[in-house]
Amino acid sequence: MGDTEATVKSKKTVFVTVGTTSFDALIRAVDTQEVKAELLRRGYTQLLVQMGRGSYIPTKSEGGDETLAVDYFTFSSSIADHLRAASLVISHAGSGSIFETLRHGKPLIVVVNEDLMDNHQSELAEELADRKHLYYARTQTLHRVIADMNLDSLIPYHPGDATPVAKLINQFLGFADD
Repeated sequence: MGDTEATVKSKKTVFVTVGTTSFDALIRAVDTQEVKAELLRRGYTQLLVQMGRGSYIPTKSEGGDETLAVDYFTFSSSIADHLRAASLVISHAGSGSIFETLRHGKPLIVVVNEDLMDNHQSELAEELADRKHLYYARTQTLHRVIADMNLDSLIPYHPGDATPVAKLINQFLGFADD
């Protein structure tokens, strides 16, 4: 029983979510040896990927001394349990996924889907990164963000005054500040 408790305590899970969308570029990025090696170097032991409607299937692995355990699924009725169990979350830039992760108090790397037209999600991610609530990456820079991140520097997000976010949205939509 003691061994089981030690094993459970030593697990550090990275949860990757794309929500209900298809974001194969993100799934491919986390499935690279470069990203997996960096996560392993940072002490993470498991990679759980929620791949949504995507067609790219990550490589499963049982894990071991020199490899991450990797598993995946398409959808779940709720990702709350996965968020609670995660030590780090890597997410698409959907506002629902971002704010749900931040409400759970989990370190977050947001990766913007650059294939989307009129990608308003990048403004939200950049603003929250500027406020030190999360890290912001592109698929091609994800490994570097993981290597350079200092999770102790993140500032917890406290929901409350929506004025700054509303101003940002209004600026994006071209409405004047009042």
